[in-house]
Amino acid sequence: MILNSHSFSFPLTTLLPSFKLRKPLLIHCTQQQQQPLSNMDSTSSTIDDEIAVDLTPVLKLYKSGRVQRLAGTEVLPPSLDPTTNVESKDVIISKEHDISARLFIPKTNYPPTQKLPLLVYIHGGAFCIETPFSPNYHNYLNSVTSLANVIGVSVHYRRAPEHPIPTAHEDSWLALKWVASHVGGNGSDEWLNQYADFEKVFLGGDSAGANIAHYLGIRVGKEKLDGVNLEGIFYVHPYFWGEDRIGSESNQAEYVGKVHNLWRFACPTTSGSDDPLINPAKDPNLGSLGCKRVLVCVAEQDLLKDRGWYYKELLEKNGWDGVVEVIETEDENHVFHMFKPTCEKAKILLNQVVSFIKGA
Repeated sequence: MILNSHSFSFPLTTLLPSFKLRKPLLIHCTQQQQQPLSNMDSTSSTIDDEIAVDLTPVLKLYKSGRVQRLAGTEVLPPSLDPTTNVESKDVIISKEHDISARLFIPKTNYPPTQKLPLLVYIHGGAFCIETPFSPNYHNYLNSVTSLANVIGVSVHYRRAPEHPIPTAHEDSWLALKWVASHVGGNGSDEWLNQYADFEKVFLGGDSAGANIAHYLGIRVGKEKLDGVNLEGIFYVHPYFWGEDRIGSESNQAEYVGKVHNLWRFACPTTSGSDDPLINPAKDPNLGSLGCKRVLVCVAEQDLLKDRGWYYKELLEKNGWDGVVEVIETEDENHVFHMFKPTCEKAKILLNQVVSFIKGA
């Protein structure tokens, strides 16, 4: 979870003490802006000001259904970035469902003399905030695209609470199928038609986006995408959870219930924290992950760290026949690389991701 507008972020545990969830959550969410008081009667204005769920500093949900996002609202337009020499553009995948993507292509050697690997990236933000157009995500994709020499597709999915989980997962799957529609060179986007190597496709994501990337990997393994070879997936500080405590989670009991509630907020219909969408240990299809290489990046101070290590153990126990590696960054917290992108450890993490892509 990232506060792009101030080039600032916070660990997951900073958010949790302010989380308040009044059950049951039976509120119709809207994206409307608050109306002027002169156009509202006193009753409606009171309802509009009453908070149902307080997720400060991420968002507030009011009893009227209005959603006020407090973070991840700043956007950058697509551009030719002078630092990385990467060009970006926005494309519509589904106008009906408001699914789109920002595409990135390196221009240092353009047109490419050979087809480029393809990275489909899913942004984080607790399933509730951020977009591919957020400054930190835009800049991150510029860097990865340039250093790894790939075409980047950063997916814009619909977010909770207006569109509860599994909407984000289903939107991302539709986006991945849209990417695959270019395999024969007859898709709607010329960059993908002409320059994408569909024999070298990667998935990646951070936090909630890593959760979605895992879901996509399982679905590719089960359903296949004709003409697409998924080489590997990388997860940066993946948002996985579960009912039973593992590792250092037992020493952070004050946060456990709040993490459960955070998940329920984004997915009100969930069966709980052992839902396969949040707990890979409960997914009978885990061994079907549709790639041969996985990189899991965790941070030492992150509440979710042990879930990343556990994911490696789960893959090895569930019949998946690929290679999984875990990299841990010392003395850092959740998605530190997004709010401190120029620090030395963020640069190291970036290079580890790039090496993973280039190593295929």
